[in-house]
Amino acid sequence: MKYAAFFRGINVGGKNKVKMADLKQLFQDCGFGRVQTYIQSGNVLFESDEAEHLLPDLISHAFTERFGFKSPVVLRSGDEISEILSAEPFAKEDIEQAEAKNPEVEHLYVFLSDGNIDPAAAETLRLAYGGEDMLFVRKRELHLLCSHGVRDSKLAASLSKPGAPMTFRNRKTLLKIHELLGADDIR
Repeated sequence: MKYAAFFRGINVGGKNKVKMADLKQLFQDCGFGRVQTYIQSGNVLFESDEAEHLLPDLISHAFTERFGFKSPVVLRSGDEISEILSAEPFAKEDIEQAEAKNPEVEHLYVFLSDGNIDPAAAETLRLAYGGEDMLFVRKRELHLLCSHGVRDSKLAASLSKPGAPMTFRNRKTLLKIHELLGADDIR
């Protein structure tokens, strides 16, 4: 089965530095096939015949042993990434309005969780925020449309604070990972 592993908090702000060649080697040493990394933010594509539920602990343990610090990892299969991309919840008009406000930045993000997301907790967070950004909750993902970009989003900041059990990627990154995995067409 084809997977993407998304690490949280590596190579951000000069902290928790991990060379992608070293991360790729770690996955190869774990016995995974067709290992490939994508950009410096800790995206690893690989194949494995292991039971999916065993992979996060195996990867997390090997990562901590090799690099000396913990970095939460979230896995998605190629089919799940196809589903995430197909489930774009925002209207084309809303996306275009955000892009018109600041065409220099990305506006569409997906926060990936390693477990189910409590919709009530996410809604409470969104209501407390009260800004222009839009949030949509799925079972294990939050889709975020940032009006002015993720760096200026107070909602994104509250979702990505230390200790939150999620990592996030912009839609363009997920599209590229989908392409690299050779996953099924986006529905």
